[in-house]
Amino acid sequence: MSTYFDKNIDQNKKNWYLFDAENQVIGRLATIIAKILVGKHKPSYTPHVDTGDFVVVVNAKKGIFTGDKWKKKLYRDHSGYVGGLKTKTAEEMLKRHPEEILKRAVKGMLHKSKLARHQLSKLKIYTDAEHPHEAQNPKTWGVINA
Repeated sequence: MSTYFDKNIDQNKKNWYLFDAENQVIGRLATIIAKILVGKHKPSYTPHVDTGDFVVVVNAKKGIFTGDKWKKKLYRDHSGYVGGLKTKTAEEMLKRHPEEILKRAVKGMLHKSKLARHQLSKLKIYTDAEHPHEAQNPKTWGVINA
């Protein structure tokens, strides 16, 4: 028995989904977003083809962590130079770049490849409730239970 991969995947049929991150656990929200970006929610999923959809996330600054993660979770960036390691807590990231917390969570759940970098570009994250993608008529995704 072999797995069938559809060769005639229509790349133009991309849906748009809208998520509200208010009072949602960031990790649980990120898993659902990653599945949609990859395309695993569709019956036409093919691993080597971008079958995923676009995702718009609003209210990113109102997402929550469980436990002590606001103080204990660390984000590290390295400049490439000796001693160039910069470390920030999740609390500091929320003050400066609240959308970056969710973006890094989703990025960590995708494969490390050129295709995943393309899939991540279909993720649009906004800190407030307004977004410029009303013309695409995004479908609201249901509430994720915390």
